Amino acid sequence: MFSITALLKKIVPVVLVLAIALAVFPLTGASAASLNVQATAQPDNTRLQNRWARLQATYQRQSDRLSKASTFISKVQTLLDKASAKGLNVSAVQAGLNALSAVIPAVQAAHAPGAAIIASHAGFDASGNVTDRTTAIATAQSLAQVLKDTRTAMNGTLKALHEAVKAFRQAHPHSATAPLTAPSITPSPTPSAPSGF
Repeated sequence: MFSITALLKKIVPVVLVLAIALAVFPLTGASAASLNVQATAQPDNTRLQNRWARLQATYQRQSDRLSKASTFISKVQTLLDKASAKGLNVSAVQAGLNALSAVIPAVQAAHAPGAAIIASHAGFDASGNVTDRTTAIATAQSLAQVLKDTRTAMNGTLKALHEAVKAFRQAHPHSATAPLTAPSITPSPTPSAPSGF
């Protein structure tokens, strides 16, 4: 009788632990399966909505820059005319400006379809929230392609103009464009201070 009691004392805890473990496993599997179903049923649209907002902001920046292009070109041309009148060689900068002027119509043509994409905002509501995920993804990809086509149409002309202006400034430093140095401020010696300080 003593051995049966000792045996039961050892077996009962093992059986209880095993019963609890078997009872927990099916519940865990069912809850994980329900999470997977919920995840596939409701995809998170936050990233897509954020991407759409970034693409719209980038398109707006490009639009602003393109609308100011003619003013920018005329201002640079005025500066080049003044520098040329002073006898400075502006041929490299003039070539860069001419190249930029030549590509602006192509850039504007590449940029124009983006306005219609944003106006229709297919797959998004007016606030930028996703209404149809598949259509919204296609719309975002279309706007991204317009932005890429616009950059490609620039063909590096603005960067080339910037480099030409940088080289011109290095070749022709002007005192007005030189960095100003702050006057050195040294305290006047006080009567009690030794003259070496």
